Amino acid sequence: MSSLPPSAKLATRERLSEVRYEIRGELARRARELEAQGRKLIKLNIGNPGAFGFRAPAHLQKAIIGDIDHTDPYTHQQGLPAAREAVAAAYAARGTPHAHPDRVFIGNGVSELIDLSLRALLNPGDEVLVPSPDYPLWSAATILNDGRPVYYRCDPDNDFLPDPNEIEQLVSSRTRAIVLINPNNPTGATYPRELLERIVAIAAKHHLLLMVDEIYDQVLYDDAKFEPVAPLAGDHPCITFSGLSKVHRACGWRVGWSVLSGDIERVREFLHAMDLLSALRLCANVPGQYAVAAAVNGPDTISALCAPGGRLYETRRAVIDACEASDHLELVRPAGALYAFPAVVGDAARGFDDHAFALELMESEGVLVVPGSSFNVPYRHHFRVTLLPEAAVMRDVFARIDRALARRAEAVTKVVPIKGRSRPAA
Repeated sequence: MSSLPPSAKLATRERLSEVRYEIRGELARRARELEAQGRKLIKLNIGNPGAFGFRAPAHLQKAIIGDIDHTDPYTHQQGLPAAREAVAAAYAARGTPHAHPDRVFIGNGVSELIDLSLRALLNPGDEVLVPSPDYPLWSAATILNDGRPVYYRCDPDNDFLPDPNEIEQLVSSRTRAIVLINPNNPTGATYPRELLERIVAIAAKHHLLLMVDEIYDQVLYDDAKFEPVAPLAGDHPCITFSGLSKVHRACGWRVGWSVLSGDIERVREFLHAMDLLSALRLCANVPGQYAVAAAVNGPDTISALCAPGGRLYETRRAVIDACEASDHLELVRPAGALYAFPAVVGDAARGFDDHAFALELMESEGVLVVPGSSFNVPYRHHFRVTLLPEAAVMRDVFARIDRALARRAEAVTKVVPIKGRSRPAA
């Protein structure tokens, strides 16, 4: 027991108690402890391509090497002019209105830009409509910028697609924005055009900023199609986020961008606020910015990985096959992104706690997954895995998962005698 009085202890911000980020949280810390003891783990908690042997495309690496002598000074707070020009041109080509370099911000990954944009937008108590499940950074950044995330359901019975009617019912006088994650992390859902048009109409009716996380925009499987939101929004304010981390497998370079579209008179104040906040952090990582033009103008290096025979496709197929063969798992097939979000069903799901299971799975089977409740859902029978390992590794992973679930199903159905009668174990 500590002898220090409470007043002597360094206090932290109270709102941190509301923030969860289990992707790198308690389970990841326990994984490091086990590894320090010599345990070999298969860690499926982070969508980090480089940790699974992927490399950033060679033409991006060459672009940085070729300009490394120019990377010592700070650059403009919004990013290198050439990088912003390349992003603006690429987004104009896909129909984004008002795409101009002055509306492009380069950040230390999309994460930083999400935080800056919410800081520019929110007053204390303002609300942001966030999908459930969400990528938990969106909830965390909303809370830490004194806002309140309000969740709209993306129901697994509806292929994890939201209901626009429910979204509109959640709008209040304090609502400032609607967040869309498309393709979705953690579910892999991709949103059809008609659904996006209805959500855009809600945003326009209630004067809400559209905040669109499209970091997986080219990671698509089978016949899935990606529909960018900004062209549908037209003159309505919309900020779109993407970067080098996923499509270009360059997470560690920490290069993301945002593009602010919409009528200038409607977005001018927000644009100035983003510029101010960008200036306060001086600038984003400079060397990585020299790869932006090469990325948006260079060859397509992701589609082959997502097509039959490609590594991501075959690993996804392994997950689908494993879930279909299991008595304990169900899966809505991911149409895009780098993840699967299986549900535990049947006897194994009775009294199931996703966090306890994730810990037991790591301890007994050497596999680290992320509990589904970490993604701000009210249920506790899902978990997320990344699709980045080789297919053979993923088949082994799901054999281990199924083994752990079979043990659980057997335990909860074991007959326990009670005074001459019997009942299933709780």
